Amino acid sequence: MNDLINKRLKMAREKAGLTQAQLAEKLGFKDRQTLAAIESGQRKLSAEELVRAIRVLNVDLDYLTDGFRLVGEGKFSWRADKNATENLLSAFEERAGRWIATYRRLGEIQGIKTTVLQPRLALNERSSFEEASADGEALGTEWGLGDTPALALERAIETNLGALVLYVDAPKGISGAACLLPGLNTILINRNEPEGRRNYDLAHETFHLLTWEQMPPEHKEPIEGNHRGKGRHKRVEQLADNFAAALLMPERVLKVFWLAREKQDINVWLNRTAAEFLVSAKALKWRLTNLGWLSKSDHFDINDAKLTANGRPRKEQSVPRIFCEPFVRRLHTALAKGQLSVRRAASLLDTTFDGLSELFRAYGLPVPFDL
Repeated sequence: MNDLINKRLKMAREKAGLTQAQLAEKLGFKDRQTLAAIESGQRKLSAEELVRAIRVLNVDLDYLTDGFRLVGEGKFSWRADKNATENLLSAFEERAGRWIATYRRLGEIQGIKTTVLQPRLALNERSSFEEASADGEALGTEWGLGDTPALALERAIETNLGALVLYVDAPKGISGAACLLPGLNTILINRNEPEGRRNYDLAHETFHLLTWEQMPPEHKEPIEGNHRGKGRHKRVEQLADNFAAALLMPERVLKVFWLAREKQDINVWLNRTAAEFLVSAKALKWRLTNLGWLSKSDHFDINDAKLTANGRPRKEQSVPRIFCEPFVRRLHTALAKGQLSVRRAASLLDTTFDGLSELFRAYGLPVPFDL
């Protein structure tokens, strides 16, 4: 707890624009070194000093002490449409931060180790689209994703990146996000989106987690791909799109379907083949365009209005369970062992006691409390 307070005290000071010497004076310390020792973890902040710090820095107690919140931590990049305002993103980011922090804090309580070492792709803004596609293909092979990568991608992200994948009920206009957080990178997916978009977002955000240091994404990026124009941001998103398409639609597998097309109508073929890869028909169209396989005649015949959002009927799709199994199991353990109260758990997840019960039943787990 003291480590948490020390770190957040420094964050609050910096947010307030105060130097160590200025805050030390306001807190009644004799010199700056006292505050420096507190921020570095060499000295504890007393209860009286904590109260003064809250007043001076104009923050609440939870800001400095609540391990179930992300405070000054976590960098988010959202996939959202033009109607998703910054206020909407900020409000939902606050909720998402609680879920991520809850998973992290419960892991700490349960002694689950994490690593700050993260794999990276050797790509940068000067990399070609062909290089991004090649890395997508290579990663799919290295992770053993098989002929339909979308089916195995979520588990591969959890296993190989140590990242958390959360399926959430996001406000309209928000498709997904990546969150860079030391020891717990996270991908958020709006579970109510069509399956093809969910899978594409998952692959797209994987790119950002693997290249964040050399190519930090914008806080908000458009949902629709096929970014046009110039500029750093569009270049990064184009690289991400090429990577995601190649990861989800390996050339060696796609070629088999392409060669078997014969005289089949291109729109029908795109919809049917997209269903095989669990992607949208439009994503498949642009993958073929990037590979240079579509002829001028094909482009003329393609009618975007006939391309499905997912490549198969919505009635054949299922909405993912909310959150994910690792998240729910960690929460279940915490409640069963008394590491977290039922009331606090319901508050953190923005649900009711009945909602918690339904959550555990959805994952085949016994309800760890009596209503």
